[in-house]
Amino acid sequence: MQKANPKKRLRKPQHQSRPGIESKMKPHPVFDDPAMHGSGKLRGKVAVITGGDSGIGRAVAALFAKEGADIAIIYLNEHGDAKETRQIVESYGRKCLLIDGDIAKEKFCISAIKKIKKKFKRIDVLVNNAAIHYEHKSITEIQTKQLIRTFEVNVFAMFYLTRAALEYMPEGSSIINSSSVTAYRGSPALIDYASTKGAIVSFTRSLSANLIDKKIRVNAVAPGPIWTPLIAASFDASKVAKHGSDVPMKRAGEPVEVAPCYLLLASEDGSYMTGQVLHPNGGEIVNG
Repeated sequence: MQKANPKKRLRKPQHQSRPGIESKMKPHPVFDDPAMHGSGKLRGKVAVITGGDSGIGRAVAALFAKEGADIAIIYLNEHGDAKETRQIVESYGRKCLLIDGDIAKEKFCISAIKKIKKKFKRIDVLVNNAAIHYEHKSITEIQTKQLIRTFEVNVFAMFYLTRAALEYMPEGSSIINSSSVTAYRGSPALIDYASTKGAIVSFTRSLSANLIDKKIRVNAVAPGPIWTPLIAASFDASKVAKHGSDVPMKRAGEPVEVAPCYLLLASEDGSYMTGQVLHPNGGEIVNG
């Protein structure tokens, strides 16, 4: 793993327009560990992953497929990345359905879940992972349109997709929501984003209590700085170059280092966990 000097950049300065494209990032994020072999922990399962085309979502898709799951990926319009992820899933002998569209739209979410049900008949794992953020120096710079959009994508979509998917989720299913370390320590430059991530923690805890009698577990993962397309598309080139240098481990994490948290929560290994949040964040101590 790359070692880092906190006073030096970790990678070349770079920036992309939205949405970020993983294939254009230098270096490419590490999404899979070829030395890690699957053990059938998700054999016969069907997993739905929003934002599964790249970043953490791609790493989760690859690991879940390696463990025996068929995958449905919901993404915006990053078609090249999505097709590459489908090839990765299929290389492990699993099926992969790609569905593109805007999860901020309730009708799209309902339609996407119906397509998944038609192809796979059921949903065993729902990973609400897709998110956006915009950097601003002051709350006065956050325009109302952007504020609404951030909540629509990051929070409302979780309600839309979960409500639609529950009909097809049997006992023993798992819902995993992507929160963030910013939910616990805040972020002066990502106020609206951090607010949505805090809402996701409360959503996770509340939904876990609501679904416990249905024997559906609900948990979350709160990553720290991870090297994903969202970073390359959200910050200026100099900040991207230093991304992750301020955590105790002095580097950004790779998506492959986060994916095992999702596997734990999706599989029987996490059978006694609900309403919890895991924290792959490079050493930041948070209370939660």
